[in-house]
Amino acid sequence: MNIYDFDGTIFPGDCSIGFFFFCLKSHPKLWKTYFPKTMRNLYLRKKGRINEAQMQREFFGYLTLVDDFDEQIVKYWDINEKKISAWYRAQKRPDDLIISASPNCIIEPIANRLGVRFMATDFDREFGVFLNKMKYAKEKARYIIDQGYPVIENFYSDSLADTPLALLAEKAHMVTNKARTVTDWPHLDEKTMEKVKKKIDTGWNSYVKED
Repeated sequence: MNIYDFDGTIFPGDCSIGFFFFCLKSHPKLWKTYFPKTMRNLYLRKKGRINEAQMQREFFGYLTLVDDFDEQIVKYWDINEKKISAWYRAQKRPDDLIISASPNCIIEPIANRLGVRFMATDFDREFGVFLNKMKYAKEKARYIIDQGYPVIENFYSDSLADTPLALLAEKAHMVTNKARTVTDWPHLDEKTMEKVKKKIDTGWNSYVKED
């Protein structure tokens, strides 16, 4: 079994942010009602006044305001499906697993089109809340262990934050250059491990009660 991160790995950029701007075009009112709030939260995050989890929770609230979500997500992937990396399409297997911190309502449609399994963050679009911890960093590895998945042959990601999951795989690969270039996972020397710790320790799950 091969496991893939999605954003920046087999898809260039961040599909959640991409869908946000896609919805701004079809719902211009969001420019006035939601975009300023998003910019404010980005500023607060940069200043350290809110953590990553709080910023993400506020950001994904836009999904509650898109009343024709089902129609818009189909249109979004109709346009953007072609951006899936050619190297991934060439080696795609039916037992692949995509695991992403993005909301499941955004990842599920493209995973179904690709014909592969997926695991993403459960997000309630009606109430605008996460139903579990975001599938980020250590939570990805925890999910794989809890589900008792078979041996991971290869793992692919664009982020050192996914090192916990990379360590579970027989072989790990780093993806760069806007999801076009695949290399071996970096050697985890002391300097690199400091980067890993910084990437992981961002407060993503600080508002979710530990199991």
